[in-house]
Amino acid sequence: MTTAFAVGDLVQLTDNKGRHHTLTLTPGAVFHSHKGGLAHDDLIGRDEGIVVTSTGGMPYLVLRPILEDYVLSMGRGAAIIYPKDAFAIVGLAGIGPGSHVVEAGAGSGALTCFLLTAVGPTGSVLSYELRPEFADIARRNVVRWFGAEPDTWRLEVGDLADAASGAADALVLDMLAPWDCLDAAARLLRPGGRLIGYVATTTQLSRLAESLRADARWTEPRATESLVRTWHLEGLAVRPDHRMIAHTAFLLVTRRLADGQAPPVRRRRPAPGAYGPDYTGPRPPDLAGVALPEPESQDR
Repeated sequence: MTTAFAVGDLVQLTDNKGRHHTLTLTPGAVFHSHKGGLAHDDLIGRDEGIVVTSTGGMPYLVLRPILEDYVLSMGRGAAIIYPKDAFAIVGLAGIGPGSHVVEAGAGSGALTCFLLTAVGPTGSVLSYELRPEFADIARRNVVRWFGAEPDTWRLEVGDLADAASGAADALVLDMLAPWDCLDAAARLLRPGGRLIGYVATTTQLSRLAESLRADARWTEPRATESLVRTWHLEGLAVRPDHRMIAHTAFLLVTRRLADGQAPPVRRRRPAPGAYGPDYTGPRPPDLAGVALPEPESQDR
């Protein structure tokens, strides 16, 4: 593979403060900042990894962006799924070359790019997005990253709840009320297929988990959260940075049971008060009619 930049390539400029700028090389175009201009023609035909200087004296390191860099700088309609969560989703859902994946909704297309990269030329990604304006942004971002709309991708403007049956290996729900789409998820996933719920709050996480248990077509759900902390590296001053990428969302993971199968009865009783009088959500089938102990009073 040649390392020389060509017309139409995505290029990432990094200044001396670590700020990234992503551009598409176009003959005659000029990148402008408060530190002057930089002609695209000065980059076309040159090797990756060079350092160039703008007319205002700002040095820029010039590299091709990796997907993590690209999604953090892409145009947005809906909020993006951060790379740390996209990496986790691909791993937790077991997505790889040849996988067939469904996502709802597409948002700004960040996760879509990760999914399309993971499934490769032999897999497929089917994306649902309710809002046409978000679908347009997602399509634009995907096309910019891949250079054209991938043959392995289909974008549907509509509701996942209206989807026909399928045999997907994995399904990602990124929506406000994913518990409303469990019937559609069960129709679309093959037995053993993985369901990932991407939710921002603990109340959403609780309701989705209990809805899955009450539905009884899924394995016991588990939840994870990814926190990323960078480190300051300078001589002997090696310490955690003061800022970090902390909570963005919870990932809830479960798998589709075969038709007619029931999940194993839990061997561990819920914590006292977990399904007490203040709980108004769905109740797991194996706890129907079971009187659970109330939490002990904190009064002295």
